[in-house]
Amino acid sequence: MLSWPAPLLPTLPGTGPVLKVYDTARAEVVPTSPDRTARMYVCGITPYDATHLGHAATYLAFDLINRLWRDAGHAVHYVQNVTDIDDPLLERAERDGEDWVVLAMRETALFREDMTALRVLPPEDYVGAVEAIPGIVAQIERLLDAGLAYVLDDGSGDIYHDISQAPGFGSESRYDEQTMLGFFAERGGDPDRSGKRNRLDPLLWRGRREGEPSWAGPHGGDGRPGWHIECACIALDTIGMAFDVQGGGSDLVFPHHEYSAVHAEALTGTKPFAQAYVHAAMIGLDGEKMSKSRGNLVFVSKLRGEGTDPMAIRLALLSGHYRTDRAWTADLLTEAEGRLATWRRAVALDAGAPAGPVLHGLRERLTDDLDSPGAIALVDEWARQTLAGGADLEEEAPRVICDAVDALLGVDLGDCG
Repeated sequence: MLSWPAPLLPTLPGTGPVLKVYDTARAEVVPTSPDRTARMYVCGITPYDATHLGHAATYLAFDLINRLWRDAGHAVHYVQNVTDIDDPLLERAERDGEDWVVLAMRETALFREDMTALRVLPPEDYVGAVEAIPGIVAQIERLLDAGLAYVLDDGSGDIYHDISQAPGFGSESRYDEQTMLGFFAERGGDPDRSGKRNRLDPLLWRGRREGEPSWAGPHGGDGRPGWHIECACIALDTIGMAFDVQGGGSDLVFPHHEYSAVHAEALTGTKPFAQAYVHAAMIGLDGEKMSKSRGNLVFVSKLRGEGTDPMAIRLALLSGHYRTDRAWTADLLTEAEGRLATWRRAVALDAGAPAGPVLHGLRERLTDDLDSPGAIALVDEWARQTLAGGADLEEEAPRVICDAVDALLGVDLGDCG
């Protein structure tokens, strides 16, 4: 599947420090320790609607990780999937009387446009579920042959993973059984499905249903893959086990990331699936989580269509910490637009306040669990001092700050002094 074009990434003087992030599985901020090439998997969209600001905030958080690793001298192998076959996509296509393939292609294309506009660094591997199905089928067959999965005996052809044979199940999310059952029911699971060995057993393969698309499946049983095995197999096929960061929204902690790890660890017989599980918080509107089910989404494409500068959208989302649930408001965007205009005025001058301490501070704040609000405050203060003038202005400072804001925060400030 096609990714999107990469923005130019300025090279900054020196190198950044070690990146530290909050690992959900350990419940603490931990240093990342990549090899020469850092490896990251971020769960992608199910393309039945446009990119809303909750999506955008999540991908911006992991874009910061990508940028900070690169600033520290690492190459980055970034993988993202597209769940281009799943129940929500089929349901939306049926509701609107549209071909599900056309719907998925259109919304994926719009997602690419939004990511390009927001200057998110693209994944090296951008993989759709449909194109990954042959590999997924082979891996499910391995689980069946090893006795780690079973076919439901009701004639449906549905296949489940037997989590009673998964040592350490629950260690990624750190939830107790009742909490897991609650989230499982809320987030696409089927704890009350008759015939399952365990209420928390996840679906690996959905047998063919009348009127639904299907593919040749494990041991000849037609159908389509479950969601969690999709990401496990794509990750194994592209970056392997024990990669540095597994990323996504906080609503993926359970069941999605827990089960993806269970599947991958069962297939390889090794642990861990990922070195750190990093999760971005939710974006709300009018006191509620922004979600498709509530119908309260604010779309990136709509804001862009109204003439909003994508860099203002990016700044508005980065003005809150990625792990803090926060609200989107008109005032937040207005503040970001004013900030962007101020920064652009400052970097357009022939000289500015000293840049060295600001670059050091930006690296220090951002590598400390992506403290984007702290980083933004440093640039605010630099812009204030620069616009105020004074005797200690440096000729090269506007260019250094312009490049640093671009390379580390991903905000293009345009013409610089």
